[in-house]
Amino acid sequence: MAEDVSCLKAQLMEKEKEIVELKNKLTKLEKSSTQMQMQEKVATLPPLKPKVALSNEDIMRYSRQLLLPELGVRGQLSLSQTSVLIIGCGGLGCPLAQYLAAAGIGRVGLLDFDEVELSNLHRQVLHGEDSQGQAKALSAAHAVRRLNSTVECIPYHLQLSPENALQLIQQYDIVADCSDNVPTRYLVNDACVLSGKPLISASALRMEGQLTVYNYRGGPCYRCLYPKPPPPETVTNCSDGGVLGVVPGIMGCFQALEILKIASGQGSSCGQQLLMFDAQDAKFRSIRLRPKQASCAVCGQNPTVTHLVDYEKFCGSAATDKCRRLNLLSKDQRVTVQEYKSIADTMAAHLLLDVRPLVEVDICHLPTSLNIPLSSLENRKSEHIHALKKRIGQVKEQLSSDSQVPVYVICKLGNDSQKAVQVLEKMSGSEVDSVTVKDISGGLMAWAQKIDPSFPQY
Repeated sequence: MAEDVSCLKAQLMEKEKEIVELKNKLTKLEKSSTQMQMQEKVATLPPLKPKVALSNEDIMRYSRQLLLPELGVRGQLSLSQTSVLIIGCGGLGCPLAQYLAAAGIGRVGLLDFDEVELSNLHRQVLHGEDSQGQAKALSAAHAVRRLNSTVECIPYHLQLSPENALQLIQQYDIVADCSDNVPTRYLVNDACVLSGKPLISASALRMEGQLTVYNYRGGPCYRCLYPKPPPPETVTNCSDGGVLGVVPGIMGCFQALEILKIASGQGSSCGQQLLMFDAQDAKFRSIRLRPKQASCAVCGQNPTVTHLVDYEKFCGSAATDKCRRLNLLSKDQRVTVQEYKSIADTMAAHLLLDVRPLVEVDICHLPTSLNIPLSSLENRKSEHIHALKKRIGQVKEQLSSDSQVPVYVICKLGNDSQKAVQVLEKMSGSEVDSVTVKDISGGLMAWAQKIDPSFPQY
């Protein structure tokens, strides 16, 4: 019987490997197909058709803003002759595209390589429940055309890269960075400087937002302020840190405001300003930024960046807003969710340690786990260390006196749990009883996908 079980397990592992290989092949084929489509999409666009007067329909549609002395007919005609490329059709890009189209911008390019997911809908307001699985660029374009069919809307379902960025950006008058990762920010900035285009950039995280206009009327570019990218481990995105949906909505509206001011000839007041929004206190504040730097690598007097480079290598991180997968531990320091399930099913004495913040534990958790946030372990918070020692002692009573207590650490995706393993290994034998510590690879999201489909995913 034991031999049969071992044989079946071996066959299962082989099948799982085959499935992984097939998925990899499928991904490569899909990527290759997308690249071919991308080359077709990045075709040269014809100039916008000149408009010398507003039609009766235009006057009716835009009548409320035509009454503004700051805009008027001349400003409206300027909007109709302006093209804007929006990079990212998410929480920032959706309200931005919506208001640009509503205001009558002549051409809107919508670039995004991602697809609509259920977790997007609380903030990415151009997409709907029936858009799940669709390319965001196509979903956003459909919504924009439904709002204003007179606006030329061009979707780009592709990954922005050093190979295509210049060709794209050179065809638009204004660029809006609505991305959520550092490599793309540097890529877009450099392409805008090399193309001589103003860049309206915004970000939103948790309950805060920021906006700056770069490379505008002699103002600084992104590299002037941030010559070197931040360490990858210090960067938090909304997948990790969360965001209240209305916050990127507000910042996207501010991006639309600055673009409409520039396009209509009013000019932007954020060319050397950092606009900061605190949603918790409902307050805005503006910080004056340092001017354009003569030593800047891309817009300075003697630039060293004269063409687009490998920005993922430059930043040490991937050009994606998805959570990064860390690889801090050796293979023998980790177990799969399937292996942990076998351990739990045998009722073997052990400690399951959940190192997520309490706010995440309240969303979902495994019932046998002890929650001690990673930050508490790192800071050696006395009440949490006491709770850890107590639980280790309880498990130790179930084992022989000379046995080390097995501790399995879990988090959302298997990143913080690896850090916690390293912390606990340093503590073992000195601050806590001797333990053997292992990380559960993939965390609770792997548990939901591979063990318990009814377990919540977030």
